[in-house]
Amino acid sequence: MPSKTKWLATELLATADDLPEQLAAELAARGADRRDGERFAHELSYGRHFGPAPIDARSAAVIALVFRREGRWHIPLTVRHSALGKHGGQISLPGGSVDAGETTADAARRELAEELGVSESVELVGELPETYVYVSNFRVTPWLAASRSAPLWQPHDREVERVVEMPIDALLDPGCLGTIAIERGPLVLRAPCFQLGEDCVWGATSIILGQLAGVLRRIAEGFNIND
Repeated sequence: MPSKTKWLATELLATADDLPEQLAAELAARGADRRDGERFAHELSYGRHFGPAPIDARSAAVIALVFRREGRWHIPLTVRHSALGKHGGQISLPGGSVDAGETTADAARRELAEELGVSESVELVGELPETYVYVSNFRVTPWLAASRSAPLWQPHDREVERVVEMPIDALLDPGCLGTIAIERGPLVLRAPCFQLGEDCVWGATSIILGQLAGVLRRIAEGFNIND
């Protein structure tokens, strides 16, 4: 696809009134390709994010909420409170463990309400492929959801330091791809990431967003645009 045509397709995608319906249709028809997330695995993960997960892995869910602000679609990401033991300071999708009696969809909705104070006017669009987070031994089911209006964030003060609103077109922008160096004791490993200003989104969150980017790319490629 020529660069001008690709830019126009991305613009149409970022402003489309019916983006949730297009996402639902694409997920129902072809789903998301796990390989679109593999490129974001860090160099020492050795494919562990893609399973199979061990039998004792716990179930968790996260939610990617597409919402409109000033006519363009975004996704909220949370900067986890630095005081949290695991993944403190990292950028994540709202989510957490699945409680007894809950479905993964129930847990995703509950975590969105608990972390960001958003519960109304949210419609589930579909599932993305499960990701195994081996550091915390969670099998994570990502849910895609949509809100037609810009929510009022009410972040949980003990879990969320701040909210990062990621423009959805950043997922398709090569200029937003980068690499971050992660220190793990004496080890320094490199991880691909989405670069949003000073913020880097890496790890399982970038893997999930990479799979969503693949879905968006297929939708954009289906637009009939004359260069």
